[in-house]
Amino acid sequence: MERSLYKDLLVWKNKKNRKPLVLDGARQVGKTWLLKSFGEKEYGNVAYINCDNNPQMDILFSDYDTDRLLRGFSAITGQLIKPEETLIILDEVQEVPLALTSLKYFAENAPQYHIAVAGSLLGIKLHSGTGFPVGKTDSLRLYPLSFSEFLMAMGKNVLLENIKSNRFEECNAVLPQLIELLRQYYYTGGMPEVVDLYIKTHDLKEVRRLQKSIISDYERDFSKHAPANESARIFAVWNSIPSQLAKENKKFIYGLIRKGARAKDYEIAIEWLRNAGLILKIPKTKCLEKPLKFYEDIDCFKLFLLDLGLLGAMVGVSAEDVLIGSNAFSSYKGSFTEQYVAQQYFSARSDKLYYYANNNSTLEIDFVAEFKKVYPIEVKAETNLRAKSLSTVLKDNENLFGLRLSMSPYKEQERMCNIPLPLFEKYIKMLEE
Repeated sequence: MERSLYKDLLVWKNKKNRKPLVLDGARQVGKTWLLKSFGEKEYGNVAYINCDNNPQMDILFSDYDTDRLLRGFSAITGQLIKPEETLIILDEVQEVPLALTSLKYFAENAPQYHIAVAGSLLGIKLHSGTGFPVGKTDSLRLYPLSFSEFLMAMGKNVLLENIKSNRFEECNAVLPQLIELLRQYYYTGGMPEVVDLYIKTHDLKEVRRLQKSIISDYERDFSKHAPANESARIFAVWNSIPSQLAKENKKFIYGLIRKGARAKDYEIAIEWLRNAGLILKIPKTKCLEKPLKFYEDIDCFKLFLLDLGLLGAMVGVSAEDVLIGSNAFSSYKGSFTEQYVAQQYFSARSDKLYYYANNNSTLEIDFVAEFKKVYPIEVKAETNLRAKSLSTVLKDNENLFGLRLSMSPYKEQERMCNIPLPLFEKYIKMLEE
């Protein structure tokens, strides 16, 4: 299964000023598989160590003598570790906080060795007595499969090449095929194991069973890894997200968790879920000007799940509704469509995304992205192209260019472009080029 992040790993490998790599992301998004696959293809050998429930690693990190640590890695793995030729992988590194701290010393004293660590990093940044090696590591984040990666996994290489060509108008001819595949992606989502199961079996019941199993695994982590006094609040935030997204206005409302809930009660829980890679947080910007960060309203935000398929499993949407139903994309007030857009954006860019609302909340733009310009983004679940809020914003801000996402064909207008939802990820990448 090909992952777009592979090319970023190649860039890291060949950097002259390469530092140890931290690959983070939620559990089960494919971090271990990707690093092992990369090591097997690009290096002479791989020295892989899983730090979870590994007493050898606790003993090994009694100090930060890099020569001694390298001998230990070699002894544990049975691999001869050579500079530039061996990829050292420390998996589930959050279980041995001192291992993460040691990356500073590898960066300073042994830069010729290629080391990559994988983990969620839960609790690492706040771990007592240890510190994150700030400025001494390179970092990448892995997300669930994007729609383009789903197409690759499905063997739809011709369609994918059409998208990658940037000739978006020509893609209108294959839009019905892309929409049919998008329906499938809405159901499966992008968790690698789920996509693999779907490709091999096309058993929709088993796909849903596996998605629910992944959700259960995450929820067990709440009790296992979260502070004891926060686990109940983490559960509460997590379980409230589908109902938050079902609202017309998808701004996160603490009162939907429980009556009288306040921000200070749930701030830590939200950050825990975000650091775990399980949610995507979209803050509000109060102004449609660069830099958007300067105008961020920290008290207002939207929360999305990490994966579209897991959202479907949580709310129990049926395969028939997604794959056959006429309102597949507009159900739940377009929550699935906005979830899809947020997910594709972070997969493509791994950067800040915002939404906009005016002071009295009479006008709202679903998303706002900053490139060389600021782009307001209106999301339409199907083919309805009426975008009153976007039209108003463009009328009041002559310097802005709007993006309208829908199931309608690609069409460029004077100050607005309609982009079919299946092409959004590639369009974002084009804006960065």
